[in-house]
Amino acid sequence: MSTRTPPWSTPRPVRLGLRENAPQFVLLVAVNALVGGMLGQERTVLPLLGEQEFGLRAYTAGLTFIAVFGLAKAAVNYVAGTWADRWGRRPVLIAGWLVALPVPLLLIWAPTWGWVIAANVLLGVSQGLTWSTTVVMKIDLVGPARRGLAMGFNEAAGYAAVGVTALATGYLAEAYGLRPAPFLLGIAFAAVGLGLSTLLVRETRGHARLEATRHVPRSDGRHDHLHADLTDRQVFTQTSFRERALSSASQAGLVNNLNDGLAWGLFPILFAGAGLSVGRIGVLAALYPAVWGVGQLVTGALSDRWGRKRLIVAGMVLQALALGLVALADDFSAWAVAAVLLGAGTAMVYPTLLAAVGDVAHPAWRARAVGVYRLWRDGGFVAGALLAGAVADLLGVRAAVWTVAALTAASGLVVAVRMYETLQRTGAPDPAPPGTPEEHHG
Repeated sequence: MSTRTPPWSTPRPVRLGLRENAPQFVLLVAVNALVGGMLGQERTVLPLLGEQEFGLRAYTAGLTFIAVFGLAKAAVNYVAGTWADRWGRRPVLIAGWLVALPVPLLLIWAPTWGWVIAANVLLGVSQGLTWSTTVVMKIDLVGPARRGLAMGFNEAAGYAAVGVTALATGYLAEAYGLRPAPFLLGIAFAAVGLGLSTLLVRETRGHARLEATRHVPRSDGRHDHLHADLTDRQVFTQTSFRERALSSASQAGLVNNLNDGLAWGLFPILFAGAGLSVGRIGVLAALYPAVWGVGQLVTGALSDRWGRKRLIVAGMVLQALALGLVALADDFSAWAVAAVLLGAGTAMVYPTLLAAVGDVAHPAWRARAVGVYRLWRDGGFVAGALLAGAVADLLGVRAAVWTVAALTAASGLVVAVRMYETLQRTGAPDPAPPGTPEEHHG
């Protein structure tokens, strides 16, 4: 009896480019949408759950679930890049989905806030493994010519799913209560994501190795010190502190997620305090990530034409202005405008920062550089939860929003002063010669 060869273990020619790898690219976009959906199940419901069912009145205590999520995700982002370089991208992706499976069940059954904290530790680990890996895999597939577009698609899928799921859970919570209905979506997302990743996703490490053989240094000599054989410690140091573009991207990413942590944890409470229904809070909670998600389809591609730096600076400034409007407003319509502006500003920044890291990092250690960048970026959730919670407890929620708005504007100024343009105007690499085998895992 003949057996059918699993699709991930069939050798295929390695070619770089979006068109050449379209089926796998589209599949990975769908997988990352499911990753985003796992995060979106919490955006509307969990802050309200902490206040209404578990009686958390202090803002700092209520934001602990975001802090532990960010801490776990940031740490795992770093090791995910190292593991992806060492063992391959696909095993790391599958491991992330396995960790995600119990998360919605813990949220449904949680008798105490400690269970919610445990669920968010697992969610952070899962997001660090799955989202980091889909980022690296798409960069692997498309090569240098369409890096911004690839990141636009990846982040658009993830954050559009965050927005749609936040909206859906808001309506489910209003109709059926805060538990269990909203979290049933998470069970479905985890099951489908694990199935697709196990049965259909292919390994892409061979694409990165092919690109490394064709890597062309910058003509201005900026990257001459960033050779192929950097140690893990050197990659961390260059990405975090020494290399101007990489370190500028890392601090901007941290501040970007600092204000996202504020939006996630305190916006629903601010809106509820103004008398908005759970359904309307769900609309606002969904509007910001939905605009953020869809907008990246445009901004990622624009960064391939206009360059990275100007979009990052403009996006940080727009986010700061939007946060100021949130602090000033007191009705649904004004907050909806602010949510759209905040989403648009974040869309300008999010895929562009990832593309800039991909521009600078050598293909031999790019996955590790992405991991370090995402370590700093998702550390922003921790900083945001602690800072926003402390300021809100001392001075009120609106004061916390003003504080984060000021930090966001300052971060944009740092990028304007310190970062150089990372995009090189070069042609796409030639296709791989016929018959080059693709690395695979059985």
